[in-house]
Amino acid sequence: MTTAGSAPTPASTPVPGARDEAAALVEALRTGLAAAGYTVDGVGELLGDVASAALHREQTVPARRALARVAAAHEPRAALASLFLLGDDVPRGALDRALPGLGTAGAVRLGLVAAAGEAADDAVRAVVDLRPYAAVDAGGEASWWLASDLAELATGGRLATDHVLGAGGASTTLAQVTARTPVGRVLDLGTGCGIQALHAARHSRHVVATDLSRRALGFARFNVALNTPAAEVELRQGSMLEPVAGESFDLVVSNPPFVITPHAGAAGAAVAEALGDYEYRDGGRSGDDLVRDLVRDVADVLAPGGVAQLLGNWEHRRGEPWDERVGAWLDAAGLDGWVIQREVLDPAEYAETWIRDGGTTPEREPGAWAAAYGAWLDDFASRDVEAVGFGIVTLRRPADGARPTLRRLEEHTGSVHQPLGAHVAASLAAHDWLASRDDAALEREHLVVADDVTEERFHTPGQADPNVVVVRQGDGLGRGVHASTGLAAFVGVCDGELAVGQIVGALGALLDVPADDLRAELLPAVRGLVRDGFLRPLEG
Repeated sequence: MTTAGSAPTPASTPVPGARDEAAALVEALRTGLAAAGYTVDGVGELLGDVASAALHREQTVPARRALARVAAAHEPRAALASLFLLGDDVPRGALDRALPGLGTAGAVRLGLVAAAGEAADDAVRAVVDLRPYAAVDAGGEASWWLASDLAELATGGRLATDHVLGAGGASTTLAQVTARTPVGRVLDLGTGCGIQALHAARHSRHVVATDLSRRALGFARFNVALNTPAAEVELRQGSMLEPVAGESFDLVVSNPPFVITPHAGAAGAAVAEALGDYEYRDGGRSGDDLVRDLVRDVADVLAPGGVAQLLGNWEHRRGEPWDERVGAWLDAAGLDGWVIQREVLDPAEYAETWIRDGGTTPEREPGAWAAAYGAWLDDFASRDVEAVGFGIVTLRRPADGARPTLRRLEEHTGSVHQPLGAHVAASLAAHDWLASRDDAALEREHLVVADDVTEERFHTPGQADPNVVVVRQGDGLGRGVHASTGLAAFVGVCDGELAVGQIVGALGALLDVPADDLRAELLPAVRGLVRDGFLRPLEG
């Protein structure tokens, strides 16, 4: 069975001479990739929309057809895409022309490729996946190159248990939902190939990136060197919070190994024998204990006012609502907490997802598939698990001596408007603004409608007045709020001229409703609209 993960990581074998020589090779690689136009846009332009979309779905036929229409030997992007994205062999001469300052010899020394010989026509194959990366987070656009282990698409076989992922869907999600307020120190817990550390280095002075896997840290070290972030990035090996015990951080980000994998008893033995334990996703804990403990313990490394943002899975157990279960974790943590459940899978769907993730399929390995599938179902049944939730957890340590004031658990499985990080930061700030104002103080404030808010009115045919009014948010979570007549009218006149109390009083007279009754209806709803970004305080 062909597996990825067995080869050394890039530059993990010392380059003869000195460290300066390795740095020079990495610089030559960076210069060559940029000159070749080996970027997300450059590769997309070369492949076209259809082939690019198919490749994103791990279907290579359209991409190979697109590359066949260009002279790969003389088109640098085509040679690099064939080599690193598709896992195809290319002639040595083609790689020499694609990266003239580095050449095949330099790429071999960096541990990126293996060459069959010295002749121009001799085959060169990729040892790692090296691809362009582009994203937009709350701090703006980012564009890098990321090295990781070759994926199943290139190897055609099951992944090795020490496989190091590139930038997948989960890591991209975390990068986009993370607040990018400038801070001093950031912890990237479970850094993998280093993608979160690179994002964090754009808005902090110092980043500590940790991982249990030495292999992952090797890739992270290479990617940091290749992409030259402005902030210092320090790499440490160790499990969970152990490498940073006694330290404090302004921001903690983590895409931890949260996958719920059977580990105990016969079910655990069956999965280990059939699939092995994947370091990048399996934390070696039973059920959702790893995520629970991270939520409970991260307060130990958060500075006052510090924020932690992480992804996780949690079990839906029979007779125990998920929000009560995860809510108990927040209570034990003693932190402000906001949990958004984004997806829910039943036990069978969950098992299928993660068995396939490692490259095992029922067609290729029916015995291993059946054994692992049954073991997963047995493991879930042992704890009365009816479903598994996936979501985003945002935690914050209150200022010294303060008690938590935010405890919010909600489900939002619809589309969101990424990047979400700015919305998260604004919502936390709005919560603090509201927490410092009682109703009397709120009535003295002047509010305005956010620019992305619209109103939808639904009429029964023949009726002049709407029977449903929805206030809709165009940014953030894209929330829609069913508004009463009074609330819709309130939002409609929030232009900052009148104070909240003045608007309530005027609407009471207009609608012929006692002011106290209208105040009791509207003020809680107004707080919700401020918290979620529909309304904002008038600046100044």
